[in-house]
Amino acid sequence: MFSIIGKMAKLRPVKACIFDMDGLILDTETLYSKATQNILDETGVKRTYTWDVKQTLMGLQREEVSKRIVEIYDIPLTWEEYMHRQQEQIEILMQNAQLMPGAERLIRHLHDNDVPIALATSSGEDSVAVKTKHHQELFSLFHHKVMGSSDPEVKQGKPAPDIFLIAAQRFKEQVNPEECLVFEDAPNGVTAAVSAGMQCVMVPDEQISKDLCKHATVVLKSLEDFKPEDFGLPPFKS
Repeated sequence: MFSIIGKMAKLRPVKACIFDMDGLILDTETLYSKATQNILDETGVKRTYTWDVKQTLMGLQREEVSKRIVEIYDIPLTWEEYMHRQQEQIEILMQNAQLMPGAERLIRHLHDNDVPIALATSSGEDSVAVKTKHHQELFSLFHHKVMGSSDPEVKQGKPAPDIFLIAAQRFKEQVNPEECLVFEDAPNGVTAAVSAGMQCVMVPDEQISKDLCKHATVVLKSLEDFKPEDFGLPPFKS
């Protein structure tokens, strides 16, 4: 899968890159589905956590996700109770989250070529610590991390642009939003990036409808297919 917005879209050179985490760097989305279904089962809700619901929630901060799931599935919990149970599930299921194809190669390549990189995830600091437990060296390569669910400066979560604008502001050297390239897997994240005035490479789950991918600058099947030189970045050596 490869597409570019519009027939004559021109890709702009960039100076910095901002990465989402869940479903983009780490293969956590299937684990999130399992965690949610476990809570539904434990609370006696005889319904299945379906893809049509999930794809609308991907990329949102955990408070918003909790409120929506409790409402949609009429779970006999407050959203705060649900969020607490979800964190318990995360600590059980996500300690062994694996890297997505092409993620490590790209992150190391950009770092080794002095391209500023940041993480901008809707997850909170506690969740990030669990998910990255076995990949700490790789995640240490990011100049900084913005963790939306626990960062007081992120007033509105994705699809609002806040998290990406804040990520751009925190680079050591000033980088304008239009000079940033965002990597995302979720439609809400793409909307946030585009709203921030940034170009966005989307690597969606194969189940996401094409209509929800149309606002991305580029859509790829995998990060393995990304060509840095398309955005004025140093090409891979091999």
